[in-house]
Amino acid sequence: MKIVSVATHVLRHQLEQAFDSAFSTFHDRWACLVEIGTDAGVVGWGECLGPAGPNAALVEAMAGRLIGRDPLDIEPIWADIYNQFRDQGQRGATMTAQSGIDIALWDIAGKHFGAPIHRLLGGAHRTSIPAYATGGFRPVGRDRVATVVEEVKGYMAAGFSATKIKIGFSVADDLALIAAVREAIGPGARLMIDANHGYDAIEAIALGNKAAHFDIDWFEEPVVPETLDAYCDVRARQPLPVAGGETWHGRLAFTQAIEKRAVDILQPDVCGCGGITEMKKIFALAETAGVRVVPHVWGTGVALAASLHMLAVLPPAPLRHGARSPWLEFDQTHNPYRQAILSTPIVQKGGRVAVPLKPGLGIDIVPEIVAQYRVGGSTSE
Repeated sequence: MKIVSVATHVLRHQLEQAFDSAFSTFHDRWACLVEIGTDAGVVGWGECLGPAGPNAALVEAMAGRLIGRDPLDIEPIWADIYNQFRDQGQRGATMTAQSGIDIALWDIAGKHFGAPIHRLLGGAHRTSIPAYATGGFRPVGRDRVATVVEEVKGYMAAGFSATKIKIGFSVADDLALIAAVREAIGPGARLMIDANHGYDAIEAIALGNKAAHFDIDWFEEPVVPETLDAYCDVRARQPLPVAGGETWHGRLAFTQAIEKRAVDILQPDVCGCGGITEMKKIFALAETAGVRVVPHVWGTGVALAASLHMLAVLPPAPLRHGARSPWLEFDQTHNPYRQAILSTPIVQKGGRVAVPLKPGLGIDIVPEIVAQYRVGGSTSE
């Protein structure tokens, strides 16, 4: 079996209602999907985290190192691409592009062997994953507190028992929102906060101390990801568990964070950290160091499926009766193609999401929907 084509699909939907994270305004939903074809007719799909256009361009640049190769040589292909781009690419978009390629190769492998990816990785510790609803962004032109309170109430009514909201705008305004959300969802629901690196260490420490009584599961990306020493300060000087890692690419970056004990919870994203091949190694590092892992997830149903397989194989740490399960981050913000590109949507029931059982990623792509939202991309043969 040989690789005969590498295609990218840049998807876009212009939002009717824009929303803010701490540093960015979302006017559109973008995605970059990777489609790898073989001479055996087996096709694999992957997804890249981050800016769609740059990801597509980098996948195209990498495609020449894939054509003609055996897609089952996943580790050698990973090493070859990384080595070719490492001088300027240990972090950032080169790694997110490589992630999409790697996921597509694992999808091919699973389909070739007739097994879901989690089976190829050694087997599932769990067949369904508890999910938390990600949302709570600041709506542009609308009252922030009223809108987010209405939103999180909807998540609870839909069956979720946990939600994550966005902060990082100002300590006072963010505390007001946290208080309102906690009151809206009640004391029994789980609540996480994500600053999207909108604070400096002084602000993050103040927020963490003042928000402690709201029973927060974790405080995500309190400061910019490059500043590991600032992460350590935040972790040492306020009581909330600190989480981060969605923008740390590759096992070497995670090694540095682990060695510094910069976070309580690591959050690698399979579509950004280097793909399935690299994420499995990051899991091993975290397990060895005794650091909790709750992966970051943001994207289409392709990203969701890949993340579910990784959550399935994440080792219980520690292994015990009634072992704690990791959480699936389940984006609930508006994205009309997220599930529409799948013939069978990935859904939560009672706050849990089943791990796909069909070969490969366990999903079937609807080409017509991909074409409907496609605004760019390329094919190399």
